Amino acid sequence: MAAEHKQLKGKTAIVTGGGGVLCGEMARALGRQGVKVAVVSRKLENAQSVTDDITQAGGEAKAYACDVLDKKDIERVNEEIQKDYPVYDILINGAGGNHPDASTSEEIFGWDEVEDASKNSFFDLKEDAIRHVFDLNFTGAVLSTQVFMRHMFSEQGSTVINISSMSAPSPMTKVMSYSAAKAGIENFTQWLAVHMAKENIRCNAIAPGFFLTNQNKKLLLDESGNYTARSKKIMDHTPMERFGTPEDLLGTLLWLADPEYSAFVTGITVPVDGGFMAYSGV
Repeated sequence: MAAEHKQLKGKTAIVTGGGGVLCGEMARALGRQGVKVAVVSRKLENAQSVTDDITQAGGEAKAYACDVLDKKDIERVNEEIQKDYPVYDILINGAGGNHPDASTSEEIFGWDEVEDASKNSFFDLKEDAIRHVFDLNFTGAVLSTQVFMRHMFSEQGSTVINISSMSAPSPMTKVMSYSAAKAGIENFTQWLAVHMAKENIRCNAIAPGFFLTNQNKKLLLDESGNYTARSKKIMDHTPMERFGTPEDLLGTLLWLADPEYSAFVTGITVPVDGGFMAYSGV
């Protein structure tokens, strides 16, 4: 990708969840635009792998380990980042995920689920797993924003980009906790956009549709690498008839990050879903 976003060169970005598939590619894209990237991930080795890709391509990046569920740990890593980058221009809240104990086994409830000890019904969802999923996807983004945003006030303005999901406006079956948390992210995005508007801090979200990642691969592909029944339902409801790739998110990312292109855009969630939400199914 050519370095076409000259306004981004020299800016600093923090990417939480930066060691993952989607946010890792976002971090690399920002690095190619001359952005100095703080890649934050729960596992340092994952962040370092993305950082190495950026630096080997001629960009500037540093890796940091952090648990976004722990505000004290966020404050600790913020002190580390501050030694390298005192002012932040872009914050991508990308840390997230799901937990099997917070998901139902079946799409539609049936009493046979309750009677089968090997299955998870709605009544079997574990309280700690529900809290974990909500905290990881929603509370972690709020806490990260509280800590990092203190260093994002500048005359040039800055931007927060949250990672939502198409499961926010239209909750997917099985993943109740994840869907609710992402709906909270979209609400938080709107709230923060209004709250920080006079400080010239824009806040928007990107809502990926169905992308193959390490987290959902077992749900979408069988052991032979073929589509599962769930994947086939997704394909039937996606007019473009494919899963998204990480690169599909980059145009939206750069548009929202670059004030030359989106200076008057705040408080929105942009779907990147191959037409999934537009299709009624008939």
